[in-house]
Amino acid sequence: MSRRTPLAQLAKRIRARTARVGIIGLGYVGLPLAVEFAKEGFSVTGIDLDVHRVQGVNRGRSYILDVASEDLRTLRRRRRLQATSSFEVLGRQDAIIICVPTPLRKTREPDMSYILSATDQIARRVRQGQLIVLESTTYPGTTDEVILPALSARGFTVGKDFCLAFSPERIDPGNATYTTRTIPKVIGGITPRCTELATALYGTAIHRTVPVSCSKVAEMVKLLENTFRAVNIGLVNEITLICDRLGIDVWEVIDAAKTKPFGFMPFYPGPGIGGHCIPSDPMYLAWKVRVHGFEARFIELATHINGAMPAYVVDKVAAVLNQDRKPLNRARILLLGLAYKKDVGDLRDSPAFDVARILEERGAVVTYHDPFVPSTQLHGHEQRSVALTRPVLERSDCVVLLTNHSQVDYDLVLRHASAIVDTRNQYGALGKRSTRIVKL
Repeated sequence: MSRRTPLAQLAKRIRARTARVGIIGLGYVGLPLAVEFAKEGFSVTGIDLDVHRVQGVNRGRSYILDVASEDLRTLRRRRRLQATSSFEVLGRQDAIIICVPTPLRKTREPDMSYILSATDQIARRVRQGQLIVLESTTYPGTTDEVILPALSARGFTVGKDFCLAFSPERIDPGNATYTTRTIPKVIGGITPRCTELATALYGTAIHRTVPVSCSKVAEMVKLLENTFRAVNIGLVNEITLICDRLGIDVWEVIDAAKTKPFGFMPFYPGPGIGGHCIPSDPMYLAWKVRVHGFEARFIELATHINGAMPAYVVDKVAAVLNQDRKPLNRARILLLGLAYKKDVGDLRDSPAFDVARILEERGAVVTYHDPFVPSTQLHGHEQRSVALTRPVLERSDCVVLLTNHSQVDYDLVLRHASAIVDTRNQYGALGKRSTRIVKL
């Protein structure tokens, strides 16, 4: 390929760190990625319709746990990072990365509206010599069946005039060991040239890149990863139900099973599954293959089991109250933790909200304590996190431990709570010895 072609010039700018990088979506995925590219010397522009995010970036105030405000301020001073709500900047970018949400509709079908909107904005301004990468989780075929036709309609040829690829986000919020920079990056382009240029770009900021043969493979990789987790969590949740019927401590079973050095990987039960990826990604795959006349039975079964866990937790609450001859109706229930995982404030698809909803539907009075969630909408009305004090605990008929945040004083809870439903095995073997503690 001639050194004068637009794509050859793009490759040269990537190597020299002079390429301009635009990132659509400045959430848990987009902002950390923008910071890593800016740290490598690229001029990065983030685009987000949320004015609070735009203001946060431009003022050097982080709203993401994994991004330090000091990093934002440093990059702002060096003029390597800026944010805007205007899509007009897209035409000036050499590389554009799409990091927008991909939720499920109530019908459990993919909501592609954010991807379609971003694609439309890019298509209006696409030019020769650009690289476009989709990171948003989606079903296999989205990149070449949805995005490619919209861009090609402008008269450009993929792999010759512009490049298009898919690279699944794998971020784990709050994980200090595996970060945007250290998690290997899977990359699949529409053409080999697309894969090559996308790999070159990500290789400047990510420790390891993993090129695959095409975008469909890269899209399937992400769905396999999270379907694997969802199905295995569903399995261990079902084992939990079995152990409960048999009078066996499932946590003891798991601890013993994981001593096997091969052929077993421990997964743990809980009140359900949450976060953006694990509840929705398997449904993307199930929807896609259903269109092709195939039923994803493992996925559907795991989804059913995981979705039933909040009701199982509420049944445990009712049972422990019954021991004290208290009805669930009008019982004062304190939820410990609303976030879907420990030590983050991420509420996306958290099963705690289903637990709260079912409790209130059965007449309970629900409050919560979460050091990472000062306030939120709980079952249709605004609530604030209550202080975890002795009087609060003593007034509660039952404390339900849903998220095992490190900052919670569990000894205080143990001393003053009249009953505890522990869904995270926080109290370990003590749960066997205390009649006040009920484990899953």
